[in-house]
Amino acid sequence: MIYFLTVNYYSTNLIAKLISSLPSEKNLDFKVIIINNSSDDNSISNLKDENVIILNAAKNLGFGNACNLGLKFIYAEEPQAIVWIINPDAYFIESDLEKVQSFFTSHPEISILGTIIHTPTGEVWFAGGYFNVKTGEISSRNIFTEQDQDYVQCDWVTGCSFIINLCKFRECPLFDPNYFLYYEDFDFCQRYAQQGHLIAVTQKFGVIHQPSSITNKYVFCKIKNSTYGYLLSLDRYTNQLVFSLRLTRLVFYALVLMFIKPEIGLGKIYGVLIYWWKRGNQ
Repeated sequence: MIYFLTVNYYSTNLIAKLISSLPSEKNLDFKVIIINNSSDDNSISNLKDENVIILNAAKNLGFGNACNLGLKFIYAEEPQAIVWIINPDAYFIESDLEKVQSFFTSHPEISILGTIIHTPTGEVWFAGGYFNVKTGEISSRNIFTEQDQDYVQCDWVTGCSFIINLCKFRECPLFDPNYFLYYEDFDFCQRYAQQGHLIAVTQKFGVIHQPSSITNKYVFCKIKNSTYGYLLSLDRYTNQLVFSLRLTRLVFYALVLMFIKPEIGLGKIYGVLIYWWKRGNQ
């Protein structure tokens, strides 16, 4: 069974497009789990059917916590399932689910799998996550060197298209609740890689994604949350020198932006303040 897990935050129309891009054959073994992070968005209930399950959150839990709600539900139903976490603003051009199932049959060693992601214009948006612990660089790059590679091992994969092979885990894998939005995918991969799980990305199947079509509506919140998540990740996975240098550069850049793009500059400053406040209250 493949479970597609997505999070709704006033994005019913986008999720409807995502669902319509999935196979229409009723005999295929898949379900769609929607975590409704916008409790007053009643339109999402129109998407419910025999293959679509909606779980309502009491409030906006953020991305990782909302996914945790879905992961716990799926794990209780079928702990051997494949869970494909996918952004609501992503969709399929080709959704051959048998190809996905046969991939994990051929490569049972993979615990967490990312897919290649293209923009609607055909540009590669994601094809592998890179992390340099010595410099603190967290970036994405196209790490495929050959056309016929089934997969390439990498440091992290994006939550936009994030597949978890549940049978590789002794208990339900979960995102860290300290992250609200951004870098929870990076942290998830780093934590489970340290436990011996294989993280990889494939180009055999993938999704189309309109980058930041939801979060760009909320620029201040986007920058605030991404700054906080970035600092939390650097604190956990680099040394104090790297963290201090990156923090200094970030604050300086934020102060400059206050005069050019104040919404972005202020978002960065708030992200730094939230990080220090939470760290001081631990």
